[in-house]
This record gives sequence, structure tokens and C-alpha cells, in this order.
Amino acid sequence: MRRRWIAILAVVGTFMAVMLGQVPAFAIDPGGTPAPVTGNATWFSGLGSPYGGCGLPQSALDSQNFLALNVQNSPGNYSNLPRPISAANASEIGMFDNGLNCGRWVQVTIGNYCTGTNDGAPNEPFCRNGSWVSDQFNGATLDFVVADSCDDGNAWCKDDPYHVDLAQSSLNNFVLNGQPVGDMYPDHWNNRQVSWQFISAPGYTGDISIGAIQGAQPYWPAIALSHLPNGIHGVQYYANGAWASATMDSDQGDDYIIAPTTGPGTGGSQYEIRVIDASGNMVNNGEVYNFSLPSGCLPNGCSAPYTAVSYTTSSAPGGTGTGTGTGTGTGTGSCALTSVVTNSWPGGYQLQLTVTDNGTAPLTGWTAGLTLGDTSETIASSWNATVTQSGQQVTAVNASYDGSVAAGGSTTFGMVVNGSSQALSGLTCSPA
Repeated sequence: MRRRWIAILAVVGTFMAVMLGQVPAFAIDPGGTPAPVTGNATWFSGLGSPYGGCGLPQSALDSQNFLALNVQNSPGNYSNLPRPISAANASEIGMFDNGLNCGRWVQVTIGNYCTGTNDGAPNEPFCRNGSWVSDQFNGATLDFVVADSCDDGNAWCKDDPYHVDLAQSSLNNFVLNGQPVGDMYPDHWNNRQVSWQFISAPGYTGDISIGAIQGAQPYWPAIALSHLPNGIHGVQYYANGAWASATMDSDQGDDYIIAPTTGPGTGGSQYEIRVIDASGNMVNNGEVYNFSLPSGCLPNGCSAPYTAVSYTTSSAPGGTGTGTGTGTGTGTGSCALTSVVTNSWPGGYQLQLTVTDNGTAPLTGWTAGLTLGDTSETIASSWNATVTQSGQQVTAVNASYDGSVAAGGSTTFGMVVNGSSQALSGLTCSPA
């Protein structure tokens, strides 16, 4: 996990009230920010040992320009919820999104400077006894990869949904008018405002990276994935002739526990996986990655925090099939529904579902359907769609803002399910 950060810099977004006591708790869309949002900026010296909050050592990151996102969105509440945050506390899930935003890229833009006190003290307003002013660094930008989580008990991590904690070594790498700012830190950095948004991996080339994490061995095959074109929202492994959803390692969103092709718990040595990105799409159109654990990890487990894995790729596994918690289906029109389990815990799991327009004309609305795997399962919450349940049958109708989907495009919605089967079936999609 991350080291205790030592900055005294912060800023409030335009959405914050003057006094923290006036700031109500409100749910956010942790997968959002297609447009810039504004929040506090702090810095920390580096990832902890052996990993940051996303489950990768600092040496294995794509970039040394990295940042942390907030675990919780809980204005006025400075205690820490158990991680990953359960469905019962879904409204307090922060932009870290229980690890689902790990591996994504963020473009950060420098904003105004606070002339007052902005120390992140609990139950105190940001920038008290001062005002926000612009200076020569406004507009400087830099791209960061999400590698860590902020769960400290201060106002920055708990009161401001869009706070970001930046790697200290990156602060003078911000670029303005084609040149690094060079001297923004330390004299012109404290109390700095930033805006940011998610972006696709800049200048992406090549393919993903796979590594075995510390302790990985045949009966606990734990891997870390990085060098991702658009983050990671799930991993599927091929076992006993079918695809199954891998479990995230706690909320370390780059790490997943897979199983060999011979099935979980068999101690097999060959693995086949495919990866789902932050948009709910298969990485490289469902490319299959074939590999075995490094010989140094056998039989007692990897001793290093990260051991690179060599792999080959193919367009199909040793067979075909739909795994637990995933599936595809088409309705009578020109759209399709896919689903992946993005997180699970005792008694519940989280789904991300993707509606794709697979026709030649744009959608103006859609209705999706699926069948839950057990009669006792219920929908606890949902987002980006109006969801109803009748027995095991679930129906989702587009929200007012995501019914329009371009030909070949897609949109996502999600839900939290009380239950544990994760065995979805009958996925359908119909245009409105």
C-alpha cells in the first residue's frame, strides 16, 4: 500500500461548499469523468513496499508519472470502511472504484493556487482565510497512470470525491507551451488546484504485460496485468472447456487469481486468459494469452514482488464456451449484451454490462435482459439504467442520457447483486 504522504497542498473543487459541515454526502459515478472534474491535489513520495494499492510494484509501472485515487467518498466521515467496500456501502465508493480504475490513464491540468490555509484538516473548510488565484502555471498538463489508492483519514481523501494524490517526482514534469514547467515545485506548488479526466493510454503500442506476483504458485496462480490500452475491469480464464471470471485480489485492481486449463485447484501449469477493459470490451478483440508460471515460482511460489511472464497469443482457446458470470446474447434487433463480474465478496458481487450496437444504424434506446443464476438472488443497486426484477428475470432500460448508441459503439451500465452464484444466462438486447 502507499506510503503516508506528507504534502500540505490541497484545493477544493467548484462543487464544494465553503464549510465542510455544509457538504452533503452524494453518490458519484466512479467510472465517469469523460469531461474534466476539479478537485484537490496532493503529493506522495512513492508506492509502498512491495506494492501500491493497485497491486504492482513501482518498478513495474508503465510510467513513473503515477497517482492515487480516493477509496471512499464520505464527506465528514473520516473512518475507513473495510476494503473492498461492500454493496451495503456502495454510495461511499470513491473514484478508486474498489480497484476498477487501476491501470487507467488520467490527464491532469494545473489550476489555481490557494492564498489561505488548505491543510486537509478534518471538519475544516478548504482554502480558509484565503482565495483562489491564477498564476503562470495554470494550464500545464501531464498524463498519469492510476497505480495507488488514498484511504487516509483527512479531508482530502474523504471530503473531496475528485481529489488526486500525485507522485512527487512528477510535479515539475508538467508541460506548458511545449516545455516542462521545471520550477513549479516546491515554491509554487502548495495548495494547487487541478482538473482531470480519464483518457486512453497515450501513444499506446505493443501488447499487455503479465507478471506473477509474490507467492504465486500452481495452487494460487495470482497474476498482475499492466501496459493496458484502457484499464482493466476483469479477467477471464479458460478451464475445463469453458470461460470463467477470475476474482480480483482484494481491491488491487491490476491483480487477479486465475486457474489452469485443467480447472481450479488442480495444480495445473498451463493458463489461458483474456482481458476486459474499462469500457467493458475485450482487449484486442478477445485475444487469448497462453502461458505458464515462471520456473522460479515452482513449486513453492514466487519470491519476488513481480516476475515477468512470457506468453503467446491466439484468437481462440482450446474450446469455446461461456463462463460463470459472463455471457453474450442478441435480441430481435441490432444490439448485443455482454456481462462481466468485476468484483465479488461473501454474499454479493458486482456486474458491468455492455450494450453494443452491432447493426448499421444508431440506437435511440435499448432494453436488456438477463437471468440470475439462483432464485434467492436480488438486485441491491444499479446505475446507468432503470433495472427491474421479477423472480430471476432482470430487465434494464436505458437511462435518459445513454439510450443513443452509434453503430458499432457501446454503452455500459452496472448492478450489485445480493447472492453468490454469478451464473448468468439468457442475456438479450433489443432496440427501443
